Amino acid sequence: MNLQTFKNINQILARDSKSSTYKFALLRGTIDLIDDNSPFIVIKGDRIHFPLGLLIEKWLLYYYPLVNIPQINRSTQLAFSGPLKTLIETYELRGGFSAFYNDLKNKGIPQELHRLFLELVKKLAATITLMPMKYIGTSIYDQFYGIYKYEKVKFHRTNSIDAEYLINNFGTFSIPLEYYEAFQVLGSFVNGQDSILFKWAEFSVQASGKTLSVTQVLDEVLKSPITSREITESKALYKSILQTEGQVCCVWSGDKITNYDIDHILPFTIWKNNDLWNLLPTRPDLNNQKRDKIPSPALIEGRKELICHYWDLINNNKPQRFQKELHIALLGLQKGDDWHDIAINQLKKNCDYLISTRGYGMWSQL
Repeated sequence: MNLQTFKNINQILARDSKSSTYKFALLRGTIDLIDDNSPFIVIKGDRIHFPLGLLIEKWLLYYYPLVNIPQINRSTQLAFSGPLKTLIETYELRGGFSAFYNDLKNKGIPQELHRLFLELVKKLAATITLMPMKYIGTSIYDQFYGIYKYEKVKFHRTNSIDAEYLINNFGTFSIPLEYYEAFQVLGSFVNGQDSILFKWAEFSVQASGKTLSVTQVLDEVLKSPITSREITESKALYKSILQTEGQVCCVWSGDKITNYDIDHILPFTIWKNNDLWNLLPTRPDLNNQKRDKIPSPALIEGRKELICHYWDLINNNKPQRFQKELHIALLGLQKGDDWHDIAINQLKKNCDYLISTRGYGMWSQL
């Protein structure tokens, strides 16, 4: 296990495709299996093997309560939502979620539900192996199944369908040893009840005499003081300043533009920052290309002259706000007439950190 493995995990979380929750469910399930320390986990050379059936069981438990919450961009449909919803409706008359789990773990799925359940778990297996397992790690290794690998087995006919049936009939998947070790060390802090936020919420519940719930505390802890109204106000202020200019040029291309977007240099989704130095005019098509990517340090250096031009323009119009925001975010304790160079260098350092250490996508296309 080495530092690069942790950087890779950061990159997977930040950069690999996340058009659905499948990636998060796969990573969560893998960590949970490791934390469970299942006797079915097998070490073979430099890879760790798990029964896919154990992961299918985890996904059943994850998605059972969430099936009606949007899980895919622009859609509420999971690949397996049809049979899962039917199963849930059926179990509403049989005792609900707990009754389903008891059947799966102990009593076995009732005979009359075998066909429905098999349809569901086969769709789950196909979804897991053909989607997140295939694509996780592509941003690192530039190939499919770069981290996860899957091995099938033949189905065995049986009259009993339960958790053991899943273990015996859905093959195995494996991950490299170094990822297994990394998840062993940090998994519970990332995923489970040992995470800092969960511990914070748990302590607050106890301190309140249990008048609060963990959910209530987490909702409050995760609230951001920066609102969408502040984004709108900052952008409106910036546009009013630009109106004093004879012409506006796109900061990323240098083109003269009359129609422009106000772009966050460091994307708002990554760094909740509406400082005026972080807002620059850009062509709408380039803003759409950039989206949540981080400008490369080389791109920042290449556009330095135009960035500084806009910084001077803002500084001339709103000096108190601009200087205060710039000092807190980029200048720190450093002062001097060369503040442009200091700020640009710190901005490049921030971009490099977000790309190389945090794993966010880099944008350098012009």
